[in-house]
Amino acid sequence: MKPDEYRSLDAVGLAALIAAGEVDPAEVLDAALGAIGAANPELNAVVNLMAEPAHRAVRSGLPAGPFRGVPFLVKDLGANVAGQVTTNGSRLYADGPPAPADSVLVARFRRAGLVLAGKTNTPEFGLSPSTEPALFGPARNPFDPARSPGGSSGGAAAAVASGMVPMAHASDGGGSIRIPASCCGLFGLKPTRGRVTYAPERGEGWAGQSTQHAVSRTVRDSAALLDAVAGPAPGDPYWAPAPTGTFADAAARDPVRLRVGVCVTAPTGTDVDPECRAAAEATARRLEQLGHRVEPVDWPFGPELLAAARAGVIGANVAATVDARLAELGRPLSDGDLEPVTLATIEQGRSTGAVGYVKAVTSIHQVGRLMGGLFQSIDALVTPTLACLPPELGPLDGSDPARFVAALTPMVAFTAVLNMSGQPAVSLPLDRSAGGLPVGSQVIGRYGDEATLFGLAGQLERAHPWVTPG
Repeated sequence: MKPDEYRSLDAVGLAALIAAGEVDPAEVLDAALGAIGAANPELNAVVNLMAEPAHRAVRSGLPAGPFRGVPFLVKDLGANVAGQVTTNGSRLYADGPPAPADSVLVARFRRAGLVLAGKTNTPEFGLSPSTEPALFGPARNPFDPARSPGGSSGGAAAAVASGMVPMAHASDGGGSIRIPASCCGLFGLKPTRGRVTYAPERGEGWAGQSTQHAVSRTVRDSAALLDAVAGPAPGDPYWAPAPTGTFADAAARDPVRLRVGVCVTAPTGTDVDPECRAAAEATARRLEQLGHRVEPVDWPFGPELLAAARAGVIGANVAATVDARLAELGRPLSDGDLEPVTLATIEQGRSTGAVGYVKAVTSIHQVGRLMGGLFQSIDALVTPTLACLPPELGPLDGSDPARFVAALTPMVAFTAVLNMSGQPAVSLPLDRSAGGLPVGSQVIGRYGDEATLFGLAGQLERAHPWVTPG
């Protein structure tokens, strides 16, 4: 398989060629490894190349799943691959041990026929919206290597945008699928809370704010992958409502006329870059031209509630994770184990206390109820994905807490609220800045209704085809 042919195909297209016998999984894997070898020295997207395990999987025979033979990358955070170390982007975890078994989601990736070829770069514990861990160094944006590919799934997005693989595993606790999708010109869906299991390592991520899926170049890849891996595992604390049909079918057909809200002011009160605002307004106009009813709406809460909802929850979860790791190691925390931003986050979490934690979770649920009320009158909501263009590397590298906080808010201003409410949301790669950088638009759906988002995204993709990187 020639490199240009490999990079031109999405995952569904590759799987179809393999199923038809026109190419075999071994040559597709070789093409992927060649693409990684060509692009990764500059981009630093893949931090653990699993070439030999991938070759063994191909030689041993792959499951007859919908993506049989398609190369895939797993984020090095929150998902264990048997025999591989999960570093969580942290020096504290860098020495292992290797995971004894796959996470349930990773096992589902394999069952779908995906060939796991490596693990992708991520910031320490996924705390940053930019992928610049001290452990591995920064991942770089294929559109401008001096800029961030976003985070925390920045390695995944840089890999897909550069053509290493057609789609890659990603997770999202405050925007970590949608932010890198916007920065790298990709499609990124954050599923509904409980749609994808965290078993067996965790019951939930960050009090239900984090979920897992992928970044991709096409809508149909994302939809078909969610069909393949969604659903609870035994013992999960909750799960999303079951869909009435397949997500792939929803993505392939135009939706009925929908009520679409549009809001280009940030719920955090953050200033919004004019090019980000213009991209969202353009997406709203495109939907109106496609026959949907579009009208302006306001957020049903102010910045104070969002601040109360975020207070200490992530820090407490990270503190518990670090304590568990130190117990495994049988030693106290040492200098150099963690980055300064991580230490500050943990300190905030420890100072929250049990009562403060419960108050924050109550605020999270209040955000969800208010957003649920808003969606009684609309079917979807269009916003910018980010309040800024992809930033330069440095300010979000985790070394300076004060600088980090100042740079953080524009990145998560529109995304984190959906992690609180648990609603599905996508970033669409429909626009570019005057300087040629990707600018995503976010479309938010009703709780449990990824199907409507896939329908709208597929309709927009057909009407306004985006130039896929790779």
